[in-house]
Amino acid sequence: MTGTNYAYWDDKTVMVTGGSGFLGSHLIEDLESRSSSVEIFVPRSEEYDLREKADIQRAFEESEADIVIHLAASVGGIGANRENPGRYFYDNAIMGIELLEQARQFGVEKFTILGTICAYPKHTPVPFQEENLWDGYPEETNAPYGIAKKALLTQSKAYRKQWGFNSIYLLPVNLYGPRDDFNLKTSHVIPAIIRKCIEARDRGDKSITAWGTGKPTREFLYVKDAAEGILNATEKYNASEPVNLGSGEEISIRELVELIAEETGFNGAIEWDTSKPDGQPRRKLDITRAKTKFDWEASTPFRDGLRETIQWYDIDSEFSE
Repeated sequence: MTGTNYAYWDDKTVMVTGGSGFLGSHLIEDLESRSSSVEIFVPRSEEYDLREKADIQRAFEESEADIVIHLAASVGGIGANRENPGRYFYDNAIMGIELLEQARQFGVEKFTILGTICAYPKHTPVPFQEENLWDGYPEETNAPYGIAKKALLTQSKAYRKQWGFNSIYLLPVNLYGPRDDFNLKTSHVIPAIIRKCIEARDRGDKSITAWGTGKPTREFLYVKDAAEGILNATEKYNASEPVNLGSGEEISIRELVELIAEETGFNGAIEWDTSKPDGQPRRKLDITRAKTKFDWEASTPFRDGLRETIQWYDIDSEFSE
C-alpha cells in the first residue's frame, strides 16, 4: 500500500452504509487498522431505512459524519435481477440520490460512491475503459440496477460543478471472498457454485447444474483488495471521473466452474442449463486509472482468494453446520 495516508482518518467520523454486509465488514476491518481514532457509524437497516429522507437526515444528525462511504445496495445475481427489476431500480436510485443530497446539505467533506460493473454497455469493447460507460445500454437482466447506480455518477458530477461537493465514483467488478452471500436465490456465481459443489460432494451427487452455456467471461476482485482500493481512493482521489476497480484478469464461466469443482473436491459432472441467460458476454476492466490516480492495484492471486473463500464456506460458515 505505497503512499497510504493513514493520518487522513484520524479523528474523523466515517459513515459506512452497508457496513454490516459482505464488503462493508471487510472495509471496516481495514479502516480500523488504519487509525485508532477513527469513528465508524453504520446505519443498520433495522434502525434506518435509507430509502426514507427522514431516516437519512436522522443518521446525519446523530453521526455528524465527516466522510460517507456508500456501499449499501439492493443486489443479487442474474436470477434475482430478473425477478426484482423494479425493486432494484427504485431502492438503489432513491437511496443513493437522497444520501448524496443530504450529505451535501449536512456539509460532509467527502462522499465515496460504489457503482457497479453492470452499468457498462452490454457489448463494451474489452478491456472496459471508463470512457466507454455511456456508449450503449447495459445487459438487459442487470440494466435497472446498473442504470440506477449510473445515475449517481451524473449526480456526483453535477454536484461538484454547481456546489464543489467532493464525491468520487468507483466501479468494482464482481467481488468474492469470505462472508459472501451463499444464498442460492440471491448469490452471484462464485458463492453459488462453491455451495453447489460442496453440497453435491458431501451428498455424493453425480452432477451439479450451472446456468447458461459457460461461454461468457468474467473478472473477479477479492473482497479485501476491493476494501483497500476503496479506502485508498477515499484518501487520495478527488475528482468525479469514474474509476474501475478490478484485477485485470479474465476467466470464462466454464473454466471458473471447473476450477471451483477441482478446489472443492467435487468429481461429478457439470451440466449446463442453457435455458438460463448468460448475461453480459465478456467482462474485463482496464485498471490503469486506479494505479495512476491513487496508486492501487489488486494483489491477491485468484486461486489463493478462491481457496480462502472455499475454506470459509466449508469450515467456518453457518451453512456448513
